[in-house]
Amino acid sequence: MRTYLDHNATTQVRPNAVAAMTEVMARVGNPSSVHADGQGALARVELARRVVGKALRARPEDIIFTSGGTEALNLALHAAISAGGVHRIIVTALEHEAVAATARASGLPVETWPVNADGVVEISWLADRLASCSGDDGRPVLAMMLASNETGTIQPVQEAATLVRDAGGLTVVDAIQAVGKIDVDFAGLGCDYLAVSAHKFGGPQGVGALLAACNAPMARHHHGGGQEKGRRAGTLNVAGIVGLATALEEAVSSLDDFASLAIQRDKMAAAIRAVAPQMIEIGARASRLPNTLGMSLPGWPGATQVMALDLDGVAISAGSACSSGTSKGSKVGTALGLPEDASQGFVRVSLGWNSKPDDADAFIKAWTAAYARAALPSKQMPEEAVG
Repeated sequence: MRTYLDHNATTQVRPNAVAAMTEVMARVGNPSSVHADGQGALARVELARRVVGKALRARPEDIIFTSGGTEALNLALHAAISAGGVHRIIVTALEHEAVAATARASGLPVETWPVNADGVVEISWLADRLASCSGDDGRPVLAMMLASNETGTIQPVQEAATLVRDAGGLTVVDAIQAVGKIDVDFAGLGCDYLAVSAHKFGGPQGVGALLAACNAPMARHHHGGGQEKGRRAGTLNVAGIVGLATALEEAVSSLDDFASLAIQRDKMAAAIRAVAPQMIEIGARASRLPNTLGMSLPGWPGATQVMALDLDGVAISAGSACSSGTSKGSKVGTALGLPEDASQGFVRVSLGWNSKPDDADAFIKAWTAAYARAALPSKQMPEEAVG
């Protein structure tokens, strides 16, 4: 029997979401059609929109359904650049390639906001940078994660959005890993755009949403019909949208249960540290998602760890699923300035809504056995490098 511990890549679809999608798929109707069948489909979409708005404290009319988190982030940055008149982009050192690559492709100047030793950005850097800019530098847009997909560290989005707003700029928030795992309040964060992806909290793959404040600039990223009030063309994925809303409602109602996963996360970290004291637990001193353990073992490549555990029936990852297959060290390791062998030794263990205590035990057993077989030379990291 396999043990799945890569829930930050994708998690199991919740049974209630499957049931809701199955019911929708047994019907027919394009929500853009004016006949009764089409209007029935539209009613299900609009109900889902209200559910998402309630869960994330957003107005239903400010929610744009998309094909996933990547499209939502691209749409937000495109809107900020095309309609928002921004002239420069600030991204944190931890951003997913859906943000980082889009920023690079924009042709605008891109600045990277560094992280500290715990994998968290420091507000003082942003305050100093914004204060030092003149009117000639142009309007900024800040793109930042609410929670890291690799380490789970939670970033100071509300404070950052306030600074950027006071400087006349816009803020795009990647809340893809945070939604359904911690409380997310769109209105309270004060950002202009916020991206969501269903498959991270128990909805189906291939559907997401962009939340855009009522005064946030908007521009189409691709053209076609007038769906989503002309903001995002294309026939709506009715079943997927209903699955997203069903899963989100369930996830938000059980945040206390999800928070208890921190017990299993910390148990795994303590067990690994007991046999490998040189292990670096990234973000251990910071606020983190309760389900995510990002750790590095110098001298033992993360890809090798992943393969060793996979052969023993345990699924973990060596970082973001979207960057798998590359030979580079973890983006987190590079951002933290870890030595190359430590950066290469990064792995992510992520629990999910349906994880059981036995899953943590299976990971500990498989990892410690693989570590013993690896016969690695003892190597202590400098104390200051340990997060």
